[in-house]
Amino acid sequence: MSSLPVVAIVGRPNVGKSTLLNRLCGGRQAIVADEAGVTRDRLYREAEWTGYRFWVVDTGGVLFNEDTKYLPQIREQVELALAEAQVAILVVDGRDGTTAADQEIASWLRGRKLKVLIVVNKLEEPSTALGLAAEFWNLGLGEPYAISAMHGSGTGDILDAIVADFHPQTEFEEEQHPCIALVGRPNVGKSSLLNRLVGKKRSIVAAEAGTTRDAIDTLVNWEGKTYKFVDTAGIRRRARVDYGVESFGVVRSFQAMRRSDVVVLMLDATEGLSEQEMRLAGKVREEGRACILAVNKWDLVEKNEHTLLSYTEKLREDLYYLEWAPIIFISALTGQRVSKLYPLVDEAVTQHRRRVTTAVLNEVLKEATLRHSPPASRQGRQGRIYYGTQVSTRPPTFCLFVNDPKLFKDNYRKYIEEQFRGALGFSGTPLRLLWRGKTEREIERQGRQRVRVAVTAKS
Repeated sequence: MSSLPVVAIVGRPNVGKSTLLNRLCGGRQAIVADEAGVTRDRLYREAEWTGYRFWVVDTGGVLFNEDTKYLPQIREQVELALAEAQVAILVVDGRDGTTAADQEIASWLRGRKLKVLIVVNKLEEPSTALGLAAEFWNLGLGEPYAISAMHGSGTGDILDAIVADFHPQTEFEEEQHPCIALVGRPNVGKSSLLNRLVGKKRSIVAAEAGTTRDAIDTLVNWEGKTYKFVDTAGIRRRARVDYGVESFGVVRSFQAMRRSDVVVLMLDATEGLSEQEMRLAGKVREEGRACILAVNKWDLVEKNEHTLLSYTEKLREDLYYLEWAPIIFISALTGQRVSKLYPLVDEAVTQHRRRVTTAVLNEVLKEATLRHSPPASRQGRQGRIYYGTQVSTRPPTFCLFVNDPKLFKDNYRKYIEEQFRGALGFSGTPLRLLWRGKTEREIERQGRQRVRVAVTAKS
């Protein structure tokens, strides 16, 4: 992950592990629902306490006496979390008392070379909390901490115990790693791609759609650079989404899209482009995110010399509003061309954050208007572009000052965007053009003001 210490939260299902993560890290970081088995993968969030920063890892509920769906894979994910942790928090339910499952997990943790804290959760009543917590001394893991993760009582003591043995930390610089969201409909291969990028099983993968529940952040190092990849829940059509955990996962997927620099929109090469994927593509453009179209499962497609070209042409035709997004054909299963994602991500991030000087921008505008004059109204009123300037990045946004925005129809606005891309690049990122009306009198007044400022500065 990084140089920060790691704290793993473990326990049987539905004891409040995700609620505790939200309490320790602040905010609603993990999906919480009144049902067992909501968390399946490892979910990392950063926390800070008394000047110490560390990662907190939420894990799926552990059971040993049954091997129902996902439980072996969940145990594997918990093993991976514990392998990199310095502290483990065993969460138990104080209202249930000590259970056989709690005893098994405690025995499993006892032989490990890491600090283990036992946290007795769901003790909201102060008068009975200490008495109920005392029962858990029999787990042999030291003093049990009585808390209510929902209300926050007792969590300060837990945080004190977590950082007690941490080494003094130097000041960490704020991490500004590019954030890349893996987005697509269910079972398109997002988790498989993340595992391939990481080089180990970071997310649970199954043939069943909807395995990933939450947006999972993972730091990946590649040739000296660090990238933050976010594996998201598969997004189905709204009519097919069940209210509850799945709907929360979809909300988190859209939130991950908004906070990302680049969206890797994953498509299934063995199936045609769906209506939902076209909507997702429109959402990417609407949110102003840089984008890469990753066509997965390319190894399963029967090919001839025309397959690649015809598939690309069809995809460009269907997703014409993402014509600026590069296309890469990959196989997350075999690793085919997966490493080529990194240069595309680097270029998309650079272009998404790029700024162009006003002088260069207006040279492009001048050439564009000479090549193709702005349109005129039926009454003969000619459109005029006075000047343009870039007002923001992420995505690059330009404000064009014109005599009347109504004179510039969609085809001419599209022409100007094409001229910007042809002259300036901006591959992989959308552009936003703002058309602002400005009378000639206002232009002249601003020009006189600039002259007066220049004369004053010289004198």
